[in-house]
Amino acid sequence: MKTSVPNRRTSLTQFLVEQQRSANAIQPELRLLIEVVARACKAIAVNVGKGALAGVLGSAGTENVQGETQKKLDVISNDILMEANEWGGHLAGMASEEMETIHEIPNRYPKGEYLLLFDPLDGSSNIDVNVSIGTIFSVLKAPEAMGEVTEKSFLLAGTMQVAAGYAVYGPTTVFVLTVGTGVHCFTLDREMGSWVLTQSNMMIPEETQEFAINMSNMRHWEPPVKRYIDELLLGKTGPRAKDFNMRWVASMVADVHRILTRGGVFLYPRDKREPDKPGKLRLMYEANPMSFIVEQAGGAATNGRQRILDVQPSQLHERVSVILGSKREVELVTRYHTETA
Repeated sequence: MKTSVPNRRTSLTQFLVEQQRSANAIQPELRLLIEVVARACKAIAVNVGKGALAGVLGSAGTENVQGETQKKLDVISNDILMEANEWGGHLAGMASEEMETIHEIPNRYPKGEYLLLFDPLDGSSNIDVNVSIGTIFSVLKAPEAMGEVTEKSFLLAGTMQVAAGYAVYGPTTVFVLTVGTGVHCFTLDREMGSWVLTQSNMMIPEETQEFAINMSNMRHWEPPVKRYIDELLLGKTGPRAKDFNMRWVASMVADVHRILTRGGVFLYPRDKREPDKPGKLRLMYEANPMSFIVEQAGGAATNGRQRILDVQPSQLHERVSVILGSKREVELVTRYHTETA
């Protein structure tokens, strides 16, 4: 992976100001919005770090709109992001994987021109076992003639994103961001309480020897996915003529961050158990922001049939099959789907 390490200590604020002034990549309102999201991620990191000491582990005893049992930290993280972002004047509305519908900005607060979507805590199954989890977010520019904000206002293709990022709460807390000028990683200096730029222009190698997929679902996969994984498992004796290693964290942010750091391919395909559903992951809250980041880092992202960022969403909680990471591997799996079709 080719990536540059800054020679001087650059904060997230300094980086964003440079993107605004020198690169003309973002507007002042977008800069402030990203800073608010980053501060919220710091607050989430504090709660995650306390764990059992703060009584935040375990189930909240509720279900989200997806019918999934919510963890206490799911609810806490969602509340932190909502409260941090609704009063700043940068947003026209918000949407969360944990909520059934959109959250309009209360009338008592000024409204901005951006729409924020987020998965407040990705990888919830890892919370109670102290494995890396994270936050994913996506920013859209509200249509100029939008008028009143509705769910339809959010139904924009991933190509319309103006910023996307994620935080990983692991041994160190990192904040990965793109505003369309490459992918940059900031590490939280816990003593100073600031995000510091530690990797610039992250790039994913085109080829890899690592793949991430939940092998327990193999019997449910479609033929193109099974064909691809079978070839990888044959190693040096198979058509790929090299050995592959499998990695699976069950936390998309952790798996994608590993791919950004050292290459790889991530697959969460549709399967036969729910043939009416095009996939498991959420297009608006997970697939779109991660695809934007991966493409900005030189990788590729498809649903097996088309580029994810070109998918036109029809509903707020739409699901999609996801194949992303090292470009040549993604292209190969996509070709297998095309041949099967």
